[in-house]
Amino acid sequence: MQVAVEQALGTMAIGAAGYAAASVAFVILTFLLATSWGGRPQGVRLIVASAITAVWAAVLALQAWRGGTPAIIVYTLEVLRAAAWIVALLALAHGVLPRFVGIVAHAIWIGLLAAGWLFAASLARLHAQAGIVLALAVLVLIEQNYRNANASGREDFKYLAIGLGGVFVFDLFLYSQSELLRGIPADVWNARGFANALLVPLIAIAARRNPQWSLDVFVSRQAVVFTTVILAVGVYLLLMAAGGYWLREVGGHWGIAANVIFLTGALAVLAVILLSGTLRRRLRVFISKHFYRNKYDYRVEWLRFIETLSAGGGEDIRRTSLRAIAEIFESPGAILYTRSDTASEYVIATAWPMKAEDVTEQPAIAADHELVRFLAARQWVIDLTEYDAAPDLYQNVSLPKGLRSTPAIRVLLPLLRPEGLAGFVLLYDPPPPFELTYEDRDLLKTLGRHVATIVVQYEADRRLAESRQFEAYHRLTAFMMHDLKNSVAQLQLIVRNAEKHRQNPAFVDDVIATIGNTSDRMTRLIEQLRDRDRAPVAQALDFADLARAAAARCADRSPAARLDGVDQAVTVRADADRLSSAIEHVIRNAQDACEPTDSILVALAVESERVRLTIADTGRGMAADFVRTRLFRPFDSTKGAKGMGIGAFQVREYVRTLGGDVEVQSSPGSGTRFDIILPVFDHRHA
Repeated sequence: MQVAVEQALGTMAIGAAGYAAASVAFVILTFLLATSWGGRPQGVRLIVASAITAVWAAVLALQAWRGGTPAIIVYTLEVLRAAAWIVALLALAHGVLPRFVGIVAHAIWIGLLAAGWLFAASLARLHAQAGIVLALAVLVLIEQNYRNANASGREDFKYLAIGLGGVFVFDLFLYSQSELLRGIPADVWNARGFANALLVPLIAIAARRNPQWSLDVFVSRQAVVFTTVILAVGVYLLLMAAGGYWLREVGGHWGIAANVIFLTGALAVLAVILLSGTLRRRLRVFISKHFYRNKYDYRVEWLRFIETLSAGGGEDIRRTSLRAIAEIFESPGAILYTRSDTASEYVIATAWPMKAEDVTEQPAIAADHELVRFLAARQWVIDLTEYDAAPDLYQNVSLPKGLRSTPAIRVLLPLLRPEGLAGFVLLYDPPPPFELTYEDRDLLKTLGRHVATIVVQYEADRRLAESRQFEAYHRLTAFMMHDLKNSVAQLQLIVRNAEKHRQNPAFVDDVIATIGNTSDRMTRLIEQLRDRDRAPVAQALDFADLARAAAARCADRSPAARLDGVDQAVTVRADADRLSSAIEHVIRNAQDACEPTDSILVALAVESERVRLTIADTGRGMAADFVRTRLFRPFDSTKGAKGMGIGAFQVREYVRTLGGDVEVQSSPGSGTRFDIILPVFDHRHA
């Protein structure tokens, strides 16, 4: 007898706890819906349905705990609860369902409510039948809403379909059992409250993902993560208990020991899982991706990005790309690094809104640096603030010295192509509060791949343009040779006929000598143009002798070059004519940029295994932007029609073929320094 009483009290406590949990859950849901209601009818109907369900659960909790609640009240609340959700579902249909469906649904719940009050004597039997009919009506409306929705509508509606559908599927099972067993099963009735409480979060998520319902529900990601973890731990513990029970039953003499060992191991596994930072981060990302609206409207952001690129107005497309990325994240600036012409390092190509030459503190980065290999291999967007706090998240990759010279830099975005790393973008810190989430990273990766294509295409177009310019140049030289041939032939004819007109022998002799000299010069020019593709003959040369000779040939113009350090013997390996021409070209350019009162210095200095020839003048100088983007670009000259703009390009390209390089420093009004750097030739290793 005592056992039966205890079992009855336990059953009452379970039922009361379940319905109380459901009531609390729906009260919280009602509060969230009410505080976020935007005024539309769809929202208020959901609020009313949730509130009625909370009242229904509270009354059943009280009934399970204390009893005494009239059956007609319980029946009425059952009908009103289902009716409220029917009204809400019809409102969410937005006219998609035929009108007669709504009429039939309303007739069902109104008729059942009236029947309960009219036939109160048969209420026990009517209760189960009404429960089946109402559950079927709600489930049919859910199915019709889902079926008639478009693809995006189904995606938004599915959580309500699962949550609310689960509630009424349970009701259908409960009342079907009641009809079969001629009575409501007590255990199933008591579990009903817990089932309703567990499904409330799905209804909240559905409201959160559907702002068109005029409900902007906020449920923090932290709360959802915490609840999910608790639920998962509970399920895990239940599975542990079931496994332990099974081991105890089938283990015989070893059952208890096996049970203890199993539970100990399972608890250890649970502890490892709960303390895993990686799993927690993945859980947060999973919940954010699948249960929350996106941070960005990607269609709008992509259209804005393309519009910004299209409205560049003749600006460097690479700089416009930086502006397009920065504007999406409201970043105040960005810097673009791309491969240098030698592909040995990554250098600043452009910046926004500043100019590239204004970012002097940012260094070039070697192509084989650890960071470059990391970006190419892992393809990760690096949050430098996160890197400072936890470098192990980025495998403790080292950053180049000077990369953080600008404190405002926040994000490092790789520009990836199938063939490798095209470059990377340094993005300044957006206005606070800003946290780089997985959505920011996904969007940045997408933009980065598009900008990488732009960068590669820009370089390909530039090389193609240069190739076409050289082709035009070759055609031009062919015409020049043709014209020069005619000129030489005419001059030679004059020389041959001059003997007939020797009235003034001294004058005629001078003319003949001048014409003969001109003929020889033109002939040499023709030969040089014809042999422009001839491979130069490299030999050991005294670099100082070449510098002195070139300066002497240029002494016919002012200002003459002043020499320094050219009395030391330094051997290099090169073609004498081409290297002499390169030095002479630089000195002539310096003279063109100077007034007679300015000065030019030609200095030679040995630096370990390299030798540096410096030609520095105090003339007009050049803008930093011109030096960076135009000085070495073929057919781009500041001399107008007087120059072809290929001299500096030829000097640099030839010096690079010798294993050296060219450096230029200049500023308007302060002159120019032009350095030719070559490796020293060692006879011992020849």
